[in-house]
Amino acid sequence: MLLAGLTMLTSCNRTQDEINSLQQQVWKSPKNAKAQLQLGNAYARSKRYSEASAAYKSAIAINPGLDEALHALGAVAFNQKNYTEAQEYFQKHLERSPKDSLRLYDLGNVSMQLGQFDKAAKLYSKAIENSDAFTDAHYNLAVCYIHTGKRAEAQAIYEWLLVKNNYLAISLQKHLNKKSR
Repeated sequence: MLLAGLTMLTSCNRTQDEINSLQQQVWKSPKNAKAQLQLGNAYARSKRYSEASAAYKSAIAINPGLDEALHALGAVAFNQKNYTEAQEYFQKHLERSPKDSLRLYDLGNVSMQLGQFDKAAKLYSKAIENSDAFTDAHYNLAVCYIHTGKRAEAQAIYEWLLVKNNYLAISLQKHLNKKSR
């Protein structure tokens, strides 16, 4: 027990040391967008989301084309369950590369959290068009289908997942069973 506590304390100290080091870099080079991004990432890993968001916004102010910071802002908002804000950032991120499967998927996840199942289904479908083996997108598409009454489509994805990813298939089966009651 004492060893576990020491391990956690050492990990926390290392994280704080990393943040302190990155803060020093930012103070020395306040126009370094990459340093701001790295500081934001360190804050996000520590679940210090408001500080992470500020660092990402600083990075974008320095370099408006820094895609990673825009995505990270969406992820931070999503992790805070601020889905409307996350949707705005992920939409901007998607506009920079409209056929990118991961960007479509991220926006689909936010739409699903907002209860926009038809919109989410369209986004997941587009993500799958660009990457047919994207099992997580198939799974989420099936969940959207369940919520919109398209059980046959969800069942077809379940059968596909049985071959591709049994873990997701089992999870989807629980959704199918829950909605059938």
